[in-house]
Amino acid sequence: MKKDYIVQPIAIVRNDQHSQTDTAWGKIESKIILNDELPITCLDGIEKFSHLEVLFVFDKASKTVIGSEHPRENPKWPKVGIFAQRKKDRPNHIGATIVNLIKKEGRVLTVKNLDAIDGTPIIDIKPIMIEYLPKGKISQPKWSKELMREYW
Repeated sequence: MKKDYIVQPIAIVRNDQHSQTDTAWGKIESKIILNDELPITCLDGIEKFSHLEVLFVFDKASKTVIGSEHPRENPKWPKVGIFAQRKKDRPNHIGATIVNLIKKEGRVLTVKNLDAIDGTPIIDIKPIMIEYLPKGKISQPKWSKELMREYW
């Protein structure tokens, strides 16, 4: 049986990036501002972690891909399924990125390497723990390395 889920944003992104780009995200510093409805204690102890996993909504995505297509619509890369790429045009428009935590000040987390534009709703934040990182060797196709060459 199909179930619908309601997910409420817990925070919002603030940065100088106002449009989608596929390059130079590593130069952008972002602030994740916790919603006022949540107690500030939700962030207690987070500053002890160097990295966070941030889940967010591609709220400006204008299409949904179900099936396969060329990554970034580039025909020199093979057609692959939506679950074999990380584009924004996903069935549920959910993004996930591991960021560097620079500092915590009150309700604000300053981070680097977040590929989300200004105003993006954050739906969850999780600390990165070594024990959750992949076990074994990570493999990926050549096209994905080309695609990511200038992303960060």
